[in-house]
Amino acid sequence: MPVFSHHYLRDYLRAQLVNVAVDASVAQIVADNLVESSLKGHDSHGVSMLPRYIAAIREGGLSPHANAEKTLDFGPLISFDGRQGFGQVVAQQALAEGIARALDQGVAVVSLADAHHLGRIGAWAEQAASAGLVSLHFANVHSTVVLPWQGELPRFGTNPFCVGVPVEGDEPVILDFATSVIAGNKARIAWNEGKQLPPGCIVDNQGKPTVDPRWLMEQPLGALLPFGQHKGAGLSLICSLLGAALTGGRTERTAKGEKKQIINSMLSILIDPQRLGGAETYRQEIPALLAWVRQSRDDGELLLPGDPEKQKYRQRLEEGIYVDDTSWKQLADLNTQVA
Repeated sequence: MPVFSHHYLRDYLRAQLVNVAVDASVAQIVADNLVESSLKGHDSHGVSMLPRYIAAIREGGLSPHANAEKTLDFGPLISFDGRQGFGQVVAQQALAEGIARALDQGVAVVSLADAHHLGRIGAWAEQAASAGLVSLHFANVHSTVVLPWQGELPRFGTNPFCVGVPVEGDEPVILDFATSVIAGNKARIAWNEGKQLPPGCIVDNQGKPTVDPRWLMEQPLGALLPFGQHKGAGLSLICSLLGAALTGGRTERTAKGEKKQIINSMLSILIDPQRLGGAETYRQEIPALLAWVRQSRDDGELLLPGDPEKQKYRQRLEEGIYVDDTSWKQLADLNTQVA
């Protein structure tokens, strides 16, 4: 399994995107986002996604020059059409306006419909937290790969949910998870590496439990299971209702699958904690509460949301980013493709 520095991968991904006529500044934003995801241990949303993006560009499922188009602006409410543009670009644009609005009015609700793959949703919570804002994000994936609780046919995407909480004098708490037991792309990485999945993640096309990722990669397809049974399935439904239906984006019901594309929509709620009545208590209590929770163990090893990413980030900055052999071959093969 090859290992690369993050500097090399940023340059490599950027060059491959420029080779398919992506603007250099956009290519840098996308490359940085994918590499940051890999640095934080989320290989499923990292550099291995690039061949899928380029395939989507070639098939017309990703519009590489699209910007977020504002469709509504009313007080704290702002809506955008992602126009199938790079999620890394249109989400950054939408959140930037939302952050400015929340800092001005105390709160902002930002809807983003029909972007291409938004990547790791935690990146958008980090963007908000860097401005001192609490944020909640309900994201929808328009493909159907997850069973409802007690369902027999998949009806949901992996539909991530994310919350970001800034912490005085420290890094933010970032809770970011798919509402399926695992993210769909984690099955792709396991498939590439020839590994099995943990029990309880997926079923085959007959609804029988399996640990073979093949059932998410080849026809006939199986399905992912929701985390926490009815709880994850319920939250997944909410992510579809808020992230897609409310924003005007494509829900799973309307998925066609005729092009190589990953369509995400997202509802983001941004809150300025300094504008609430308990701002001073919040500022003092958040770090105190986090420290108290960590003291549940006396060895200092208790992890809070976002801690695994921080640990992996420090490790991979020093040691490099591992890329599985299959993913690296796909990345290397981009050099032989005609733009």
